[in-house]
Amino acid sequence: MNTIGEALISLLEAHGVDTVFGIPGVHTVELYRGLARSKIRHVTPRHEQGAGFMADGYARASGRPGVAFVITGPGLTNTITAMGQARADSVPMLVISGVNATPTLGKGLGHLHELPDQRGMMEKVALFSHRITQAGELPGVLARAFALFSSARPGPVHIEIPTDVMVKPADGLAALLTNAAPPVPDSAAIAKAAKLAMSARRPLILAGGGAKRADAPLKRLAEMLGAPVVQTANARGLLHRHPLCVPASPSLKAVRALMADADLVIAAGTEFGPTDYDGYSDGGFVLPANLIRIDIGADQLARRAATVSIQADCSEALEALLAEIGKAPAVSGDGPARAAAAREAAFAEIGSAMQAQMHAVEAIRDTVPGSIIVGDSTQPIYAANLYYDHDRPGGWFNAATGFGALGYGPPAAIGAALAMPGVPVVCLTGDGGFQFTLPELGVALDAAAPVIFVVWNNRGYREIETSMLDVGVEPVGVSPAPPDFCKLADAYGIAAERLAGTGGLPEALKRARATGLPYIIEITVD
Repeated sequence: MNTIGEALISLLEAHGVDTVFGIPGVHTVELYRGLARSKIRHVTPRHEQGAGFMADGYARASGRPGVAFVITGPGLTNTITAMGQARADSVPMLVISGVNATPTLGKGLGHLHELPDQRGMMEKVALFSHRITQAGELPGVLARAFALFSSARPGPVHIEIPTDVMVKPADGLAALLTNAAPPVPDSAAIAKAAKLAMSARRPLILAGGGAKRADAPLKRLAEMLGAPVVQTANARGLLHRHPLCVPASPSLKAVRALMADADLVIAAGTEFGPTDYDGYSDGGFVLPANLIRIDIGADQLARRAATVSIQADCSEALEALLAEIGKAPAVSGDGPARAAAAREAAFAEIGSAMQAQMHAVEAIRDTVPGSIIVGDSTQPIYAANLYYDHDRPGGWFNAATGFGALGYGPPAAIGAALAMPGVPVVCLTGDGGFQFTLPELGVALDAAAPVIFVVWNNRGYREIETSMLDVGVEPVGVSPAPPDFCKLADAYGIAAERLAGTGGLPEALKRARATGLPYIIEITVD
């Protein structure tokens, strides 16, 4: 006889799940009965927040949902931060938790890990939360989750199973594989958008995270229209070194000027979030008057007015738009000149200090080409989010925009490395943020994940200190003492080295890559 806990594992396998991040506990023991006999790899983080961040990094790198198993109560609340980050950045994540026995729920009797209303709490952050009460519900709720991941703007989904339900019989359950697809682009909307595009003289494309897997059609459309392509942080890696590429934040005045000069803006997969478009909180961003929006989510399209709204996957919508426009000369008009002027002005605008930090990121890219760079909230990441051209579509992501969870980088990088074996992964984190999730180094060791951890050590929260000084607040609480990261690495059995400044970074990266193992490079800066 199979139990619901065992059936869950079989159904996850049927949906293509190959990795689960989780920490077993007394409320999930029955899930592990099936896991031990399955082909699914189990990765044990040191904290449930790490499980969520690893699932996030796995999903962003691979495009497949990341899955986490956590216990009820504190296990699940520890995961909420990671779910919040995934919700903000539209990352497909499936969190499966236990919950106390059905007869005890909502009674307030003081059972272990009890919450007043666990599912009600999760409904506030997850796209949906479902409690399994009978075996027959399981195939349907999993199908609903995976259909959402593939056909709509994704995010975190929560499924909880009471401990008394996990052990119920569940023979004969078959997976419901829906093959759900995104909405087909509306032909009338495509025709109207194509007409606008063909009549534009100074078109511009804004690419967001929703377009990061649409590199080929985006490039063809940009060349057909002669349209510069401005990328938000989550879109970096598209059109690398292309004459029409503008790898700069829309929060910069130079980019805003480029947008204001455009007579048509095509926004693909971007929600116009303030951390991308109004990063300095100066209120200077103005929604373009002549705007074509492409987004997979109807709710997102409804939040911002547009001349034409197209609900579809970005790749499909761009392909449909290309087909409607037809053939045209490549790189027409003055698009390359407009893009070049915007790049030059944006680079100058970020100033010498941020230019230097951005050059350190370029050194990583050029020494480890084709890598996935996973960032935390640290100064070089802030600088590169303002201006930086990555060389791999979908290969640049961090938590310094949107939800902004500190400590994201190290576990997310581990998840990315496990999702994409053979692809180099570099984590760029600060000494402050690294201390949020330091214990996850043990996971890199356990899983032999060859992540290169580059630690920008300026002995504190310097970005926050600067913010305090800028508004006349005496800095308090911004100088937590960092550990000796090299000694800490040695305690884990991980090789490490310390650099004074960034001059020796390329050679250190080469040494790190040669090991094929986790490696720490600490950079001490003023």
